[in-house]
Amino acid sequence: MPANPTVADFTESELRLVNQTLLERYGTAVPVALADAEIELVAGSSALTTCPVLHWEARGANFVIFKLGDSRYRAQFYYIETQQFGTGHDIVDNLGDCVVTVLQVQSDDERSRAGIKSGMNAFTIGNPDDYDGPLVI
Repeated sequence: MPANPTVADFTESELRLVNQTLLERYGTAVPVALADAEIELVAGSSALTTCPVLHWEARGANFVIFKLGDSRYRAQFYYIETQQFGTGHDIVDNLGDCVVTVLQVQSDDERSRAGIKSGMNAFTIGNPDDYDGPLVI
């Protein structure tokens, strides 16, 4: 049986970008772990591809960034393994945007869980059920 295709590891430049973004977000260095995952890159295909993954924990949440190829990333976060949240973007072509987006979505979810409403206007104040929360994967 042929080996699973693989995606190139995160580069030093990509790792610096992630670490700098997390430092700016949290005000302190956040340990980032490197891992690999076998995932389906083509929906409905049984072929698995080994992809590099970045993982970190902060504020009670776990974050993962999958590198799907050159300038192709996907991000998720979760509090417990059985409930994973995406960003609403299957593929992002800029790692910085990918990291910032998953941090923003998690921050919005954190505020929502705490009952804090932001971005409200005259229309949404009367319609609190219009917010669906982050995308669950």
